[in-house]
Parts: sequence; C-alpha cells; structure tokens
Amino acid sequence: MNPNSFLIFAVMKLPKSLQEKLQQRKAANALRKLPVANSLVDFASNDYIGFAQNETIFNEAHQFLVDHNIKINGATGSRLLSGNHELYQKTEQFIANFHQSETALIFNSGYDANIGFFSSVPQRTDVILFDELCHASIRDGIQMSHAKSYKFPHNDLEALEKLLQKFNTTTIYIVTESVFSMDGDSPNLEELVRITEKHHAYLVIDEAHSLGVFGEKGEGLLQNLNLHDKVFARIMTFGKGLGCHGAAILGSQELKSYLVNFARSFIYTTGLSPHSVATIFVAYQHLTADEKALITLKNNIVYFNQEKLRLGLKPLFVYSKSAIQCAIIPGNSTVKDIASQLQQKGFDVKPILSPTVPEGQERLRFCLHSYNSETEISNVLELLSTFVF
Repeated sequence: MNPNSFLIFAVMKLPKSLQEKLQQRKAANALRKLPVANSLVDFASNDYIGFAQNETIFNEAHQFLVDHNIKINGATGSRLLSGNHELYQKTEQFIANFHQSETALIFNSGYDANIGFFSSVPQRTDVILFDELCHASIRDGIQMSHAKSYKFPHNDLEALEKLLQKFNTTTIYIVTESVFSMDGDSPNLEELVRITEKHHAYLVIDEAHSLGVFGEKGEGLLQNLNLHDKVFARIMTFGKGLGCHGAAILGSQELKSYLVNFARSFIYTTGLSPHSVATIFVAYQHLTADEKALITLKNNIVYFNQEKLRLGLKPLFVYSKSAIQCAIIPGNSTVKDIASQLQQKGFDVKPILSPTVPEGQERLRFCLHSYNSETEISNVLELLSTFVF
C-alpha cells in the first residue's frame, strides 16, 4: 500500500443527543481533550516524589520476579480464579504492616477500590454522609449503593453533625478525603474522629493524595496524626505518590473477607500482572528506605507557600499544606488563557474547568514534586503574578 494514500472508513455518527452534549461542552469552552506528551517543567502530574520516572524501581521489580522465580506472564483472570499469584499475599502483608492495619486488599485502581467499597458495604437501611467535594469515584460508588446518601458542605463539620443527629437509629458511614484532589486542603481530622466516635458512625477516608506526601515515610496524613486506628477503612491509591498502578483498602480481616465476597469491581475483573504487583511492593520498600525525595517535596511545599506570600498571590490560592496548590481564577476562558501563557513560557500547569469544579471556582492546579527546583517554583509564580495583576 502506498504510505501516502489515504484510507477511507465508513464512520457511524453519534446519536443526536450525544452530539448535543458535546456541543454544549464546546459552547462552555469546557471540552476535554487528551493531553500530549511535552518537555515542559512538570507542575501537572501526580508523581509527587518521582517514583513514576524512577528506573531503579522498575528494574528492581523485574529483578524481584526473577530472583523469586515468579513468572511474569503467569495465568491471568479474576483473583478468585487464576489471577491470585503468590506475590499478592506478600505485597498485601507488607502494605498492611507499613500502614499499621490488620489487612490490605489490592484493587486494580483507586476508582475500582471506591466503586467496590461504596457499592457493596453500605446496605439498604444504612446512611452515607459525604463531603460535597469527594472524588467522582466515591460519588459513583455511592450512586451504585442501595443506601440513602446525603452530602454536607465542604469540610463543614458542624453541618455534618446536624445531619448525624437526624440519623441516630441506623448504621452511618461518614466519607471524606484526607487531601482533596482539586483543592489540596484537608478536613479537621481530629475533630472528625471525635464526632464520628460520639455518634458511633463508621469513618471512611480516601488517602489517594496523602500517600507519599505526609508522614515520616509517606504513610499518609492519618498515620502522621496517629488517627489511623480510629478509621473503619482507608483507601490508598498508588497512582499518585507511589507512581504505579493499583490501590488498596485497609481495614479489618472481616472487612477484607466481605469485600472479597461482595465487591464486584474486585470479583469480576482480571487481577494485576505479577510485574505490576512487584512494582507496588518495590515502591513501598523505597518509601521505607529512602526519605530524601519526601524531605525535598516537603521543603518545596513550604517554599511554594513562602513565594505565594512574597508575591502577593496568597489570596488567590486555596489554603493548602499539601503537594496540590490551586489558584482560583473564575471563568473557563480566563483560566485556560493563563494556563496557555504559562505553558508557552515552559511550565506545564493545567487549568481545571467547570463542570469538573463548580462554575465560578475554575482554577490553576499546581502539583509540586521532589524534582521541582526552587528556581522553577519562583519563576512560575512570578509569571503568574504578571498575568493576574
């Protein structure tokens, strides 16, 4: 075939209703497109401590399989059939010990973990109370549940307690995140635990953006505050700070047994490959052995906040001591324009548009990393100040 010739395919058009939804997105300047790889300075990825680009971790994962004679191309399938290779047990035990939990159960992703938990654990007569800014995976799981659910205003624990007082005769699950993905802020976890215990509720916390960021070894915010044993379930996602695929739900042996029996996103899916599980295992070992990247990340978070103050940018930003820093710049067109200007200057900063965030709360989302330099942080914030003032 001539490489310069064009192939012609018969293409079926979308139904009219779907075309209209796309047009609505375009009209709101909110149409999502897949980003392309670039060589810009990274202020966009969730690879907080650089594990995703760590060749040593990748190579050690492969060598681990070789040393332990584990077949890389072993049998695949649901873990309840042929996919439960021996490395799963070793890795889950290591994760449980690292997080001071009785057990850990690995899922293929944080989305799968949240779907599996919330669609199966809360029952028809139960009540779920969740923060209004909880991640889409949590809300999707809640929608699949038979339990009644009610949202409370973001981090508003007084509003939460008023809701709790209405439902004092049933099982209640309280759901939030230790670090919110689109804001970078955290609830008052000490007060939240107090309220939960007072009302005999079950507390469930997603720590996706806390793992690899908080704690002496990146254990997460709950362990850093010594509150981990006050929580019914913790969801740890590996695709952020750990830089690899998968997630784990931490909790009791009874909870693990229940999820193995009733969490459909666990039961009816192919388990992770041996190499994927080995990468999780090796990445956790690196958290325990090398604190340099975590210390550098923490220093960069402090420096970023100092530079916000120096440049008069602090009022634009959501209060955050995490690796996620968000400047509120209302309007999809405005925030996209400023993001484009920063990208043209060499910095990969992404705009977060409505409807991902509420209209009027559009923002620039800066993700900080151990491999960002202080010079890069100063330069990108100095550019931002010239674009917004």
